[in-house]
Amino acid sequence: MKPKLLAFHLPQYHPIPENDEWWGPGFTEWRNVAQATPLFSGHYQPHLPADLGYYDLRLPEVRQQQADLARRYGIHGFCYYHYWFSGKQLLERPVAEILSSGQPDYPFCLCWANESWSRRWIGDDQEILIEQTYTEDDDTKHGAHLAEVFSDERYIKIDGRPLFLIYRPGDLPNPSQTLKVFREASNALGLLDPYFVAVDAHKVGYDFRCDGFDAILAFSPQLGVSSPDAFQDGRTWRKLMRNIARSIPSATLKVFDEETERSKMEEISRPFPFIPSCFVSWDNSARRGRNGIIYAGQSPSTFEKYLRKAVFKGMDHPHNHSLVFVNAWNEWAEGNKLEPDIRNGRAYLEVCRNVLSEFRYESGRNL
Repeated sequence: MKPKLLAFHLPQYHPIPENDEWWGPGFTEWRNVAQATPLFSGHYQPHLPADLGYYDLRLPEVRQQQADLARRYGIHGFCYYHYWFSGKQLLERPVAEILSSGQPDYPFCLCWANESWSRRWIGDDQEILIEQTYTEDDDTKHGAHLAEVFSDERYIKIDGRPLFLIYRPGDLPNPSQTLKVFREASNALGLLDPYFVAVDAHKVGYDFRCDGFDAILAFSPQLGVSSPDAFQDGRTWRKLMRNIARSIPSATLKVFDEETERSKMEEISRPFPFIPSCFVSWDNSARRGRNGIIYAGQSPSTFEKYLRKAVFKGMDHPHNHSLVFVNAWNEWAEGNKLEPDIRNGRAYLEVCRNVLSEFRYESGRNL
């Protein structure tokens, strides 16, 4: 089985009424991206888009351009983040229009980003903008909606089973029951049981198969695991000493060496089979300013080294689907994107094609 790269896709780049209310009229991530500034000598900011520009995901031609570009460099499909809050969806328009129009003709799946929205993007966890809650009745409604999406011929399936990820599986009050409801909804439309993947972004080392999941995604980057003070804002001696070693006179900036942090993440213990992932790069100072987490020394060559490691791990998964997730296609305010930028052009996409060429990748929907 040849490796399949799936890229996480943020369907955020279009205004919605809720973001207008919470962040100001016309808000999208592009506002943060364009306003970013360098925080120390040699700091790569702002990250400015190249080939696709400051796009609007309401436009079908933009969605087609993304699919065409991804396919050209061997990306098997997109994994769109899916936002569902007790029957209310947010940022759903791009996927809804992909479903209704039948275009682009490009494989995709969903990852339920089941967490409350707060002002965390700017460092405030206290003000909840919309809360994630769970009920049995909502599971039924949600399952029916998902089954309709799974029915699309472009939806990615593993041995005929729709691939569905849950970002915070540990937050589900009764995960086995929720998954049971989702299975029944899919079966009612004549579909096989979904292939459920638990993302371990917030609970590393736990075997979610105990809760009824089929597989675990080893999410990266694991910021808090590799860097204990990554989420500690304010001045500390540890930051000062680390930054001075990089000739950065600051006790507040959280600057880490990318190669070192990636190496630490490789040592995280997961004593069970898992689906690997590889992040492109990381710098969320566009969102969080001086409280952002910055991985310095980022380069396509470093990404290539660790993507190759991830692909080898993916080839060893006992389910023989050879999946590898790339984080991310377009997380611009995290400095974490395959899409071309002014500085690197298509270099990160070229890495994907180069690594896949070693395994003679193939394209298709049914894995």
